[in-house]
Amino acid sequence: MPGKPCPRTEIPGRRQKTDAPPLTLAVHPNLPQAPTYTQCLVSELPAMKPQTTLVHAGERRPLGNYIPVSTPIFASSSFFYPTTEELADVFAERLPGETYARMGNPTSSALEEQVAAVEGGHAAIATASGMAAVHLALLAGLLDRRQAIVAADVLYGGTLELLRTVLPSEGVEVRFCDFCDLEAVEAAVREVRPALLLTETISNPALRVARLDRLREIASEYGALFLVDNTFTPLLIKPFDHGADMVIHSATKYLGGHGDVLAGAVVVPEEHAEALRQTHRCLGGNLGPFEAYLVMRGIKTLPLRMRHHCANARMVFEGLRGHPKIERLIFPGDPQHPDAKAVHQLMPAGEAGGAVGIDVKGGSEGACAFLDSLRLAATSASIGDLTTLGLHPSSATHRMLTPEARMALGITDGLVRLSVGAEHIDDIMADILQALEQA
Repeated sequence: MPGKPCPRTEIPGRRQKTDAPPLTLAVHPNLPQAPTYTQCLVSELPAMKPQTTLVHAGERRPLGNYIPVSTPIFASSSFFYPTTEELADVFAERLPGETYARMGNPTSSALEEQVAAVEGGHAAIATASGMAAVHLALLAGLLDRRQAIVAADVLYGGTLELLRTVLPSEGVEVRFCDFCDLEAVEAAVREVRPALLLTETISNPALRVARLDRLREIASEYGALFLVDNTFTPLLIKPFDHGADMVIHSATKYLGGHGDVLAGAVVVPEEHAEALRQTHRCLGGNLGPFEAYLVMRGIKTLPLRMRHHCANARMVFEGLRGHPKIERLIFPGDPQHPDAKAVHQLMPAGEAGGAVGIDVKGGSEGACAFLDSLRLAATSASIGDLTTLGLHPSSATHRMLTPEARMALGITDGLVRLSVGAEHIDDIMADILQALEQA
């Protein structure tokens, strides 16, 4: 509903545009239709001092009767309303809107809607990094519940560090076990009686795949929430279809997809949305609007990229089978993979993710020689980029574990994690093969 036009201000020495339509601004429908501060300020700016004019000119412009094709970047830390009553209504959630960027930002909110659509969830919260998303999900899951977690023993190194050092110092009991051994999981859950279970769809970097449906059954039997990190397999696996209570993403990886943004997200069904929002407001691990825009741009091409990553990874696996410099080749799509049945149940036919594990002969020396000889691929502590990336977990993401602990988890000194990119497969293979010759 339009407000009343602001009285025109006569400015000496300036010709007035009497035929121009008066400036109007939508106002709260239940309040008197009077000229707003913003309306009057805009009309009076030309009469003010240059210092004031330059601070305010062009600001607080109401949105017109149009919709941008691409979500704009709202780089504002707070949001202005025509009246104090309307701002109070937004704070009280009687009206929709934004107030302060820690509570929400239009660009970040648009990304959250997009990520919720990717996973088929009710709501999502975007965070400043993947680890911020893990932290948020764990704390939200622990609210008003027993302070105990049962987690997979092979997880991303940052998650392991959070579970091994930070949370126990805050009084949270954490028990690790092999999530591919369902009897071991049930025994741990029976003993610990945790608030939640945490696993990854494809374990990083061992590339194991657990039975999500059976883990859900165990969690439900003992009243625990089931949290799943789906960073490695967006679109390929839908954890909510297998009983997950929360789905976590490092949006830095496949969702963003271009190696130019740090971000995370947590997706939940309706029953966990308010707990997640309340925890997020207190933690303050917000994603900025510029980063939200980049992740949104990346997700638009996610289906195209995931198909290409999966196809290239499979061809790398096929092309390296039997290579004399490779001790062991790990790929979830391998029919001989120890979790082949779980992969068949969870993933689309022919698509098993974009990661391949190469256990190079010669241990750490052989693995590092291989990585240092790569020319096209980059040695980097990330996955999901258009560029092929390689990493030596034993000296990087999982260096905090003892050699004995790493070996027990399948993280050998010679293991190299390859995140296969979107380059042409001939160029990827040529680079890998020449590097193996140098190893």
